[in-house]
Amino acid sequence: MSELLTIDQTATWLKERDDFLVLTHRRPDGDTLGSGGALAQCLRELGKTAYVLCNPGATPRYIHCIEPYIAPDDFEPEHIISVDTATVDLFPPNAAEYLNRISLSIDHHPSNTFYAEHTCLNAKHASCGEVVFDIIMKMTNHISPETAERLYIALSTDTGCFSFNNTTANTLSVASQLIEAGAPSKKLNKVLFRTKTRSRIKVEGMLLSGLEFSFDDKVAIASITRDMLAASGASEDDLDDIAAIPCSIEGVSIGIIIRELSSTNKCKLSVRTNPPYSARQICEHFGGGGHDAAAGCIINKPIPEIKELLKELIENIMELK
Repeated sequence: MSELLTIDQTATWLKERDDFLVLTHRRPDGDTLGSGGALAQCLRELGKTAYVLCNPGATPRYIHCIEPYIAPDDFEPEHIISVDTATVDLFPPNAAEYLNRISLSIDHHPSNTFYAEHTCLNAKHASCGEVVFDIIMKMTNHISPETAERLYIALSTDTGCFSFNNTTANTLSVASQLIEAGAPSKKLNKVLFRTKTRSRIKVEGMLLSGLEFSFDDKVAIASITRDMLAASGASEDDLDDIAAIPCSIEGVSIGIIIRELSSTNKCKLSVRTNPPYSARQICEHFGGGGHDAAAGCIINKPIPEIKELLKELIENIMELK
């Protein structure tokens, strides 16, 4: 059983140790890479050896968050830390050799399975970046510009530039402190939230034209097939936060995107919800997890079958509300 650590205990634990390797989750977003890079930067500022394991799924949008800290092949870490990762199933393949000796998990997901020897978890925080911020401030009472930029990316991307329901007063307070510490918020907001490639526009158009509404238009389901990606030329980077689109439509309480991952009927489900519905409840039914407002899972079935399963599940959920 994992030992739960407070922020104070986690800060002490980190200060008393050295030779760290930070793991991030597969299909990495701004929160896991921003949190991982910020933690490595802070530990190095304390004179410690700290690296981040290369994540093969990192896209050009976020790769700079960890690039200066990527571990060399011959690095032998003494302590393994994971950030923003609820279960061992979510790590990329190259992390396999470390999964049975993760010393510390830093997370904000209520679905965390407590796989690490120690866990620092705050499910009330909108992002893992907020948890890392608390730890860093307890260790150093200082945020460098390099750390501030990475943590701002973590916070802003996991809250939709502070527009999602998970945004709290604490989130905004931390963001304010990060800007004061040197995070280039104007530049980051422009790049991350107000700039789209032509490929992104094309795939959005395809997605919107294929939207299916049900349950008195409270549910919107869209699909992204491999053929759509090929036709639009969209990359993994172009799909960042595309899951938020269906639930942004007026009157929609449950928005779902089914993305085809391979020719073997492997699909990724991305669910976004508004109260009183829980995305986590939907995804946990299929072995996934996440938050009440945003969650995901992998299903090994073709898109038409997944849609039928979803409609059956959602009908049962709505009958209970």
